[in-house]
Amino acid sequence: MLHPVAPPAARKDPRTIEQLGRTRTDDYAWMKDDNWQAVLRDPTLLRADIAEHLRAENAYSDSVLASTQALQAEIVAEMKGRLREDESYPALPHGVWRYGVRYEAGAQQPRHVRHYEDRVDQEEVLLDADARAKDHSYYVARSATHSPDHALFAWAEDTQGSEIYTVRVKDLASGALLPVEIGDCSGNFVFSPDSQYIFWTWRDENGRPVKVFRRAVAGGADELVYEEKDPGFFAGVASTRSGRWIVISSNDHDTAESWVVPGDDPTAAARCVAAREKGVTYDLAHWGDRFVVRTNLGDATDFRLMTVLDTQIGERAAWRELVPHRPGRYITDCTAFADHVVWVERVDANTAIQILPREGEAHHLATDEDAYTLSLDGSYEFATNELRYSYQSPTTPRQWLSYDLATRERWLLKAQDIPSGHDPVDYVCQRLFAKAPDGESVPITLLRRRDAPEGVPAPTLLYGYGSYGISIDPTFSTRNLSLVDRGWVYAIAHVRGGAEKGWNWFLGGRGETKTNTFTDFIACAEHLIAQGVTEAGRIVADGRSAGGMLMGAIANMRPELFAGIVAVVPFVDVLNTMSDDTLPLTPPEWPEWGNPLTDAAAYDRIAGYSPYDRIEAKPYPTVFAIGGLTDPRVTYWEPAKWIAKLREHSTSGRPQLLRINMEAGHGGASGRFKSLDEAALIHAFAIWAEGAARRG
Repeated sequence: MLHPVAPPAARKDPRTIEQLGRTRTDDYAWMKDDNWQAVLRDPTLLRADIAEHLRAENAYSDSVLASTQALQAEIVAEMKGRLREDESYPALPHGVWRYGVRYEAGAQQPRHVRHYEDRVDQEEVLLDADARAKDHSYYVARSATHSPDHALFAWAEDTQGSEIYTVRVKDLASGALLPVEIGDCSGNFVFSPDSQYIFWTWRDENGRPVKVFRRAVAGGADELVYEEKDPGFFAGVASTRSGRWIVISSNDHDTAESWVVPGDDPTAAARCVAAREKGVTYDLAHWGDRFVVRTNLGDATDFRLMTVLDTQIGERAAWRELVPHRPGRYITDCTAFADHVVWVERVDANTAIQILPREGEAHHLATDEDAYTLSLDGSYEFATNELRYSYQSPTTPRQWLSYDLATRERWLLKAQDIPSGHDPVDYVCQRLFAKAPDGESVPITLLRRRDAPEGVPAPTLLYGYGSYGISIDPTFSTRNLSLVDRGWVYAIAHVRGGAEKGWNWFLGGRGETKTNTFTDFIACAEHLIAQGVTEAGRIVADGRSAGGMLMGAIANMRPELFAGIVAVVPFVDVLNTMSDDTLPLTPPEWPEWGNPLTDAAAYDRIAGYSPYDRIEAKPYPTVFAIGGLTDPRVTYWEPAKWIAKLREHSTSGRPQLLRINMEAGHGGASGRFKSLDEAALIHAFAIWAEGAARRG
């Protein structure tokens, strides 16, 4: 499968690194611009030789995949046809106002709107993100919200993809932007309950959110409310739905600490709810005169719910159990209303919503499909019996529902419309289980067409992640249908490192047990082959971010299983990144992977699986790595170095491809239609790679 166009020849500039008595050589370290922090803010500052190399890589990928251009356009049209041009979402009530989000026909970005009670025809536009995005090649607005008194509207915007946000505030009476403009924000902020202040999180020069400031909406200097001294902890701020408290949280992947400020006295000093204790994590919901604490305290691996009175802040011994720990029932989220506590729990990769009234027994919302997702949709109101939630599955488009917590009645607010048509009966979703090498049962969610020929192996896209306790839920995707409708199987490997089967599922795929993530994924691929779903060499593996590490590892371990591998913003240079404490995520990530700067065992463990470091001469499948120039999470040089080294060592003759988005960061292109181009490119690559592998 040699391509007539020669790939870019990355120069080798060996750099020797000595660390903890160990030595390694990095031939491609030059691809990291020493001025990378400035590049995040201004991509034009990228060193000329690096920019030239990245552009050459993009051109080579375009050349190799030129034959797929018509297919990409066809898939984009299909994906776009499944989206309503004028999409809208159910508005959430807050007092007499109803706040919602909708898209104008053809708009890339949404409008945030409101109307008074049932006066839908008198809609007020709070933020037209599409209009603000017109002058930028990249634009994202996040945390958009109104002040509790409904007089102001604020949002945080990023115009580089570097996650360096600016908070802007609009006076809703005049429509004018206030001079309150907060830069160097992580994108996280809240209004105080009296609407007089904004509490916001400052990101330092290394991109870490470490300080919470208070600024008066009327203007004035920022006042420091909280500073995190540990570089491994990230800070954030929120307010409780009750309006009684502002909550400042600080945590790494193992340990958490919360501080609170009274909502009726927002200039008061913050008070610690419970001092950090290594290995103990907790978060808070406020319930009238007490906090509900979701925590793993007391070896509650899958978490339990406890309560503590407002008058007992700072007294961990005063915590009392509300919902006990039950192994295998992982409590993932908790919220409180005036008369009910609601939480989400996960068992065997599916979710349920549990509801506990102040008086009476708990009951739950669930469904009987093999694989599905229930999720809470949020609320602005505390004294309400209305719960908003969503249901979806790989075959069923999203449904927005309202549920009366008191009467237990529910009604459908909206069902996701697929303009080009969709019948769930045409598809089959299955839950399979693969046996891992150590005997664990690994869930697989599988989607295929019902009319697919029985017993005939099909090309398969197998997705995996497996890090940080993040679960990959079986949701409905308008994008994946373009593959499935072409006779493909779409499958999710719910590997360890995620939390699909509880927090122990996460603990079983991190640190010393990280390689379980990789062997679980391989076991899933082998199970699909053994069941006749697909064949070796007809699977395209797909992973993003930390899932890109998984892609790099399985490429090194079992390349013969895969026709191709897609790795988007892939974390593949693990040893070097975890040894660079100036990078934004390195100190906070040490609990996840280990610290190779101080721990020789962690160094050896990471070196044993780090995809970049484990590349050797073998027949690699075609790998397609996609990165973002302004990505602060997985820096552009990780995929660039990885592809250069793969190309040097692969003996298969298959091309190794790199695409760097020169105008985006970790999330890829912004805009709901622009992002379809990348999705279609990935699907077209998968189809091309599988066909090329079959042809040899």
